[in-house]
Formats: sequence, structure tokens, C-alpha cells
Amino acid sequence: MRIVIALAWIGMFATGCAQPAKHRAGFLDKLSEYGFFTGQLKDLSPSPRVHPYELATPLFTDYTVKKRFIVLPEGSTMQYTDTGSLGFPDGTYLIKNFAYRDRLGKEVLLETRLLHKDVADGKWKVMNYKWNAEQTEAVKWVAGAQVPITLTDDSGNRIPTHYVIPNTNDCKRCHASAGSLIPIGPKARNVNYQGQLEKWAASGIIQGVPDASKRVPFPVWNDSAHFSVNERARAYLDVNCAHCHTKGGDADNTGLFLEYGQEAPSRLGIFKGPVSAGNGAGGLDYDVVPGDPAASILHYRMNSTEPGTAMPELARTVTHREGVALIAEWIRQLPR
Repeated sequence: MRIVIALAWIGMFATGCAQPAKHRAGFLDKLSEYGFFTGQLKDLSPSPRVHPYELATPLFTDYTVKKRFIVLPEGSTMQYTDTGSLGFPDGTYLIKNFAYRDRLGKEVLLETRLLHKDVADGKWKVMNYKWNAEQTEAVKWVAGAQVPITLTDDSGNRIPTHYVIPNTNDCKRCHASAGSLIPIGPKARNVNYQGQLEKWAASGIIQGVPDASKRVPFPVWNDSAHFSVNERARAYLDVNCAHCHTKGGDADNTGLFLEYGQEAPSRLGIFKGPVSAGNGAGGLDYDVVPGDPAASILHYRMNSTEPGTAMPELARTVTHREGVALIAEWIRQLPR
């Protein structure tokens, strides 16, 4: 993989807090070298200008607990746009940490993924860092790995699996759009959550945020009190599937486009035959059959963990039972 120019964060405040310094070549070898976090690294206590954030609807990854941060260069701000994305200044880092819950409910860190918007060309670059068993460090990990774990899911069930840390080319598959890498989660609508945008605007790290009355909240996939089944299911499909199933995405050739705003029934898979699923279609005829989840390829593949059948292809080794149940209910409610 071509080594790229990254902005390294290695300077220190006189008080001992990490600060950004001049750029140097390449992603750093160890997560600790960036100075993103203070104190014990595993605590993920952010340094100044390292801003935690949450998403209204997150991507499912084997019931992992994710802690996300945005790192902005000194003196810079994000820009709110109406195009469905946030404008990040060159030099930005997006940090996503993955941890599983062990049998006692303790969070054990597995990996940290960095997206960096290169100051040299303004393009996003990606690198993974694998945590050691002692939870004292994460080291640069290009080739990917399978880590044997027994995780605890959201209902308290214990599930043995081999958690997959993707290689950097796998990361590029999901983050690719028309030949370039882009962030997936932190879109303007998906961070429009629990007053997060207002807090950022008040702290001066984002510009152009319109009044709340002009912003439509993105559905929270498991919030049945405030959002309909259709809204929640479409949000879930958008976040978990549409980064590939969209124009310019890795699954562009399938004709199945699952963006939240997609309205064409055939592009949502309704009575649409599969293009390239092969044996992964399970002998079924259509991506989505309204009223019948069992006859729908979409539901069949989401409910599988078999290689070549499971969808999404990457980012999970176990079935998201709650997510699959939501999609099944959405299909049942579709008009026939």
C-alpha cells in the first residue's frame, strides 16, 4: 500500500496535553504516538481539539461498542452542508474505536480505525490499528486479522466468533465513492442527534448550522417511540448498506440502491431480480417481496453469516438479530 502524508500529532502543551505538530511522512506506527488521548490510552480520554461524537443510527459491527472522535487542525472548523455531508478541513482525523463486551460486561478494545484527510492532496486515507492483549497500545495493522473472542450481545447472550479486523483494501471498498474515499457515518443528518450540532456550533468547531426547525432529524433505528417502522428500517439500510448500494459505490452494478431518500420501488429491490448474487440468493427470485420476508433475498442475506451469502459482506461475523427483525417487519408492512 502506498504510504501517504499524514498530519502527526506529537507536540505537547506545557501542561502535558497532546497538541498537533508539523506534519511528517506516513501514518505513525503506534496509536499513542498521535497524542489523541491523555492518561491511559485504553481510557480514550480525548486531548484538546479531539471531539467525541455519536450517530443517530450507527453501522452494526458484531455488537461492538464504538467510541468516535473528530480531530480538527488548529484554527479550523467543519462546515455544515445541505448535500448530506459535513465539510471537513484538510488535516482532519476521524477516529473510530471498536471494543467488545466480555462475559463480565467489561469492554475490551479490538481495533482503532483512522480516516485522515491528507493535507497534501485533500484526499481521505485510511489506516487500522490493532490493540494488544494488555490494552496498553494499538499498532499499525495493514494486513487485517481474525481475533477469537466471546462477545456479549445487547440481550446478554454470549456469542463465540472470530472478530475480523479488515485490511486496508477492505476499508477502501466500503468507503469508496466514485473512485475516492469518503467518511460513511458522520453525515450532517446522522450527527443531527441529541443537540450535538448545537453544541458544536456553540463551541465554534462548525459553521453554517441552520436553525433546528429547518433540519429534519435522521431516524434512530431502534427508537419506536418517535419513528415509524418505515423510517427506522430505511435509516438502518442507509447506514448499513447504502455506502455500497448507491451510485458510485462498490455494489453499483447490482441496481439495488438503499439510500434513505431513494423512492424508486425497483431500486429498493421491490420485485427486482438479483443481478450478481449467484448462490447467495438462496434460490429466491426477488430482492424484496412486499409482505413476505421469507421470500425476500434482502432478508435472507442479512440473516446469514455464510461467506458469499451474508450481507453486508464485511464488518460483521454474527447476525444482528434486532436489525434483521426490523427489516422483516418493514417488508411485512410494505403494500402488496
